[in-house]
Amino acid sequence: MSILPENFTRYRKFFSFMLKYGNSDLFRKTTANAFEDPSSENKDQDSYDRSPEELVEDLKNMGPTYIKLGQLLSTRPDLLPEAYLKELATLQDDVPPIPYEEVHQIVEEDVGTRISKAFDTFEEKPIASASIGQVHYATLRSGKPVAVKIQRPGIKRKFLDDMDTLQEMADLAVKHSKIAKKYAIDTVLAELRRILLNELDYSKEQQNLITLGENLLPYNYLIVPEPVPDYCGSRVLTMDFIDGKKITSLSPLKQLEVDYAPMVDQLVEAYLQQIINDGFVHADPHPGNIQFTKDEKIALIDLGMVAKFTSHMQECLLQLLIAISNNNGPETAHIIINMSETDEDSDLATFNKIISDIIMESENSPAKELQTGRLLIQLNRLAAETGIHMPVEVNILGKVLLNMDQIIAVLDPEFDLRIAIKKHAQKIMQKKMYDELKPENFFSMLLESKKLVEHIPERLNKITDNLAENKFKVNIEALDEERLTDGFQKIANRITLGIIIAAMIIGASMLMQIPTDFVIFGYPGFAILFFILAAFLGIWLSYVIIFRDNNLNNKK
Repeated sequence: MSILPENFTRYRKFFSFMLKYGNSDLFRKTTANAFEDPSSENKDQDSYDRSPEELVEDLKNMGPTYIKLGQLLSTRPDLLPEAYLKELATLQDDVPPIPYEEVHQIVEEDVGTRISKAFDTFEEKPIASASIGQVHYATLRSGKPVAVKIQRPGIKRKFLDDMDTLQEMADLAVKHSKIAKKYAIDTVLAELRRILLNELDYSKEQQNLITLGENLLPYNYLIVPEPVPDYCGSRVLTMDFIDGKKITSLSPLKQLEVDYAPMVDQLVEAYLQQIINDGFVHADPHPGNIQFTKDEKIALIDLGMVAKFTSHMQECLLQLLIAISNNNGPETAHIIINMSETDEDSDLATFNKIISDIIMESENSPAKELQTGRLLIQLNRLAAETGIHMPVEVNILGKVLLNMDQIIAVLDPEFDLRIAIKKHAQKIMQKKMYDELKPENFFSMLLESKKLVEHIPERLNKITDNLAENKFKVNIEALDEERLTDGFQKIANRITLGIIIAAMIIGASMLMQIPTDFVIFGYPGFAILFFILAAFLGIWLSYVIIFRDNNLNNKK
């Protein structure tokens, strides 16, 4: 690995961070836990010399890439203790706004027209600012209020440079460290790179807004801002302005005045629909990205981070949610093991036992104490500690439900998420089965059946002709019988030859005691001849075993 002068600052920043935390209690105790008994009750009670707040502050100082890394790590309970996960989940970047002159230039370059021509008004001061970009309030010529999201200049190059540094370090760590390999640090960074590249392309977020908006049309309590395609590009995203506030910032008085149970129920159903049926999920639903509007609706904003699930993964997650909702510990463990990667080091027995205990303990908990998201995060940590590699989709599901837990705690603390999951999962599953019976799916299956039926007579004719002419053969991949027999014969021959050599030596020894006129070197001649013959055969047999057999094995 060569360090170029222009990259020195990035490497220095990384190594300074590692020197501080590599020798800390946080790192040593966390990595030591990887090889301890997962049932230990004292893991989260340890004290560390680096506080969660200090870690968050250091990540902020290192720049936007490390802030994003911290946000990703907040969903990895297998890597960090719970107190650090909570603090990282609140990690937000405090960055100065982009000068308006640069905003003006970026908008006109990306949109292809002057700001004064595209917008009736355009506020110079941003209403929100983050590491990747900032948002300005504007109105179109029609008078419609919009939010214009502008990407920071040069941010993509900065992210990629930092990611290259982190990836080099991760590859080196995985190559030389069992801990890094166990927790697949290189995979974590590869996921971060994928997330960042998607977030840096606003044209993808534009399409995400359209797709999610269409998927959530049946839900009257939920809205998704629509993009304005004429004023969008890879670095500029113009969309409906949402006049709202964080859903968790509702006043206690407002919560008492209004029954939010129907709204919460619909929000839960909408996210289950995304996970189980659509396979297209708003993957970053923290309270800042789920806002409560003035007309008492829930707006889902910031679609830079979405997850896409395959049909197989949708079915696995559906089974997992139903098993958890039914408080079925053994079934939950069975589903997780089937959808995860295991090897000879995986402790499946411990995993099964502890999961069953955890599910049983939560069965009698009050509804407001049941936190399904936290439970999934706990199962994720347990899986990592017992050598089971759960798919990243379970992390995403845990993160989504963890945020649902926070929202439910504010809007309707008595809401039972597990009962809602059970009810909606069954309804969505029925809808999914109905969708699979649509005419287009039926015709596809009919075409496949038609091809099969068309080829059956031809194939039957070939089979019957071969049977009639005694040419029908069945090829079975098995052991080579002739080769196996030859091997046994060689072994038997060598054993027999060994017995003969031993008998000749014993016979020669007995002949040494019998007087005879035929002598060699003063000893009975026949005895000496037998000794010489036995020695020759023994040397020859040793040569065959040592050299010829080794050569044959090497050729194979």
